Amino acid sequence: MSGATATRYTLGDTLRFVLRAIGQTLITAGVVVLLFVVYEVYVTNYFAREAQTKVKHALAKEWTQGKDPLLPLPDGSLPKLATGNGIANLYIPRLGRDYAWTVVQGTSDADLEKGPGHYAATALPGRLGNFAVAGHRVGKGEPFLNLDHVRAADAVIVETESHWYIYRVKGAHGDITAADSDGLPGREIVTPSDGSVLLAVPDHLDSRPNEALMTMTTCHPKFTAAKRMIVYARLQRALPRVSSTMPAQVAALYNGVSG
Repeated sequence: MSGATATRYTLGDTLRFVLRAIGQTLITAGVVVLLFVVYEVYVTNYFAREAQTKVKHALAKEWTQGKDPLLPLPDGSLPKLATGNGIANLYIPRLGRDYAWTVVQGTSDADLEKGPGHYAATALPGRLGNFAVAGHRVGKGEPFLNLDHVRAADAVIVETESHWYIYRVKGAHGDITAADSDGLPGREIVTPSDGSVLLAVPDHLDSRPNEALMTMTTCHPKFTAAKRMIVYARLQRALPRVSSTMPAQVAALYNGVSG
């Protein structure tokens, strides 16, 4: 009898084939997800750190040359700042002595890949109104990864070419989520579309500012962009900057909180 013998498949063979195919698909999908996570967290962090180093050095060079990107124009108007360039340095003692970021101008994706970014329509550091800054929480440098660790009354330090500005995180009776005398808490969670946090007086559309505030925004919870975490601070003190060395009054803010 000539000809090849037909192969007969049982139901078990078919099930094994299907299960094997599903398993291989799941493994492939898992590898793809793992590679995506590695890229988002580690690879983007590497490139962001490189970009942050460049803007930090560029700003330091400007200051060494006596140039202040925040210096008002002769007519008193504010300067037009180039997006992506450094404008100030940010320190938060609660997040450790090695926590130091140069804040860039702008909040586009490209800007925020260099570091925390200043919302262009908000006040400048130390000025009356709301100095608002956005930052990534996971990946792309993740400057605000541990922003949820900040507590009521914690210091937030902003260094410019001319001053050291010391802000204090708002809150009441040691509770960062409690509103203080002006109705603002130290921390709140809002929807991504809530732009009222960037107003000169956050959450008050038609109010005129009577204090200098700082607002920091980031995604919440970690690894998602479902909501936004907002941290508010009030300017407590401004010290003239006479050199690149942190003055003793500012360095003392790290005592007992860094780690």
